Amino acid sequence: MLNRTFIGKVSQYIDDNALLQHSGKYVVALSGGADSVCLALTLKQLGYTVEAAHCNFNLRGAESLRDEDFCKRFCETNHIPLHVARFDTTEFARLRKISIEMAARKLRYSWFDALLGDIGAEAVCVAHHQDDSVETVLLNLIRGTGIHGLAGIKAANGNIRRPLLCVTRKNIETALQETGQPYVTDSTNLEDDVVRNKIRLDILPVMRQINPSVSDSISKTAARVNAVAGAFDTLIHQAKERIITFHGRDTATIRTDLLMCEAAPEYTLFSILREYSFTPAQTEQIFRAVNAAPGRTFTSSTHQLLIDRANIIIEPLSCDAPRSMVMPESGTYVFSDDMKFKVEIMTCPDKFIPSRQACCCSLDASKVNMPLTVRPATAGDRFIPFGMNGSKLVSDYLTDRKLNLFEKRRQLIVADSKGNIVWLVNQRPDNRFRIDDSTTKVLKITCCRD
Repeated sequence: MLNRTFIGKVSQYIDDNALLQHSGKYVVALSGGADSVCLALTLKQLGYTVEAAHCNFNLRGAESLRDEDFCKRFCETNHIPLHVARFDTTEFARLRKISIEMAARKLRYSWFDALLGDIGAEAVCVAHHQDDSVETVLLNLIRGTGIHGLAGIKAANGNIRRPLLCVTRKNIETALQETGQPYVTDSTNLEDDVVRNKIRLDILPVMRQINPSVSDSISKTAARVNAVAGAFDTLIHQAKERIITFHGRDTATIRTDLLMCEAAPEYTLFSILREYSFTPAQTEQIFRAVNAAPGRTFTSSTHQLLIDRANIIIEPLSCDAPRSMVMPESGTYVFSDDMKFKVEIMTCPDKFIPSRQACCCSLDASKVNMPLTVRPATAGDRFIPFGMNGSKLVSDYLTDRKLNLFEKRRQLIVADSKGNIVWLVNQRPDNRFRIDDSTTKVLKITCCRD
């Protein structure tokens, strides 16, 4: 059995953080290494109901098989039910074009989620310890992440529990040695070719020469940062509510004047933009560009951002290329999933009153040369706005209407067979095709959105 001091410290940490309940069932992520073996023994000794889950990622040949065999023997000896999953991690990573590390993580946690439901367990317990949290703090410090990156690893995150964050790797190894409990060692953990391993094998030993208790000091500092981060999150959330207007799930507008009045404007912007996949480096560039000339655009892996006159506009990237559609005669034409055009030709009644809705355009049919074409507005397009005599660039007209760059890119026009713009869709018809006293036939075009 593990010594009472070690067990007592973990038990107190579980209680202090309300991590586990004796009435629940828990899955222990068991790799066969010292940390996960110690976690399984600790929870078993504390009287929790546990089952073990081992992932064989098939990445280390005979060593992977050795680890799986060890976990089977360990669980048989300690009367712990074991679940094993074997993955072709390399093929999974290749098909999804992600790193081996990311592939292993996705496979692991997807299986854990499914397993929890299958066996009716409350959560998955993983064996991160204090040194892991310290390494995470240093890693994030090197990468330059925000305040949350300096808070270390959380004791609970969703359905993940980490009961061993209160003890060090040395504490764990000592506890196992005292009981004579064997474990396996992943050979890749002894190589310093990965950033985290460089911190573990090269940087932390030097820091311990300066302060032997450096891990404990960093861990305590991370706990304080975590407490501060909670209060800071509340302030940032309140700031977001003041400065953001959402237009659907993936589109938002940020008032730059209100942003600059916040106590921490750049960090507020960082907190917003990371949700749209913008990097910290991009956020710095965007923040510097806010007070510069408008019109700059930035792109993340999922979204596009525009610095407009008084706003930052965020929209999802569109995968659809601009398209054109010919409308040869009367009828209904589907332009996109959410847009249709309805073309009608009718006799002009006495005292005809055109619709005043922006989505509807009424023209003199005799002045329009069919077929019609719907297409995006392009540079150099000109038309004569209704009620005017001189022509105007479409881009200038849209600027006068205060449309932003993204809206201009989406602007559609309807042109006749001679290339004349007859309607700036949802904006204004061309004055050359207006209805007058001599009109006998009306061409009505309606843009319908679902």
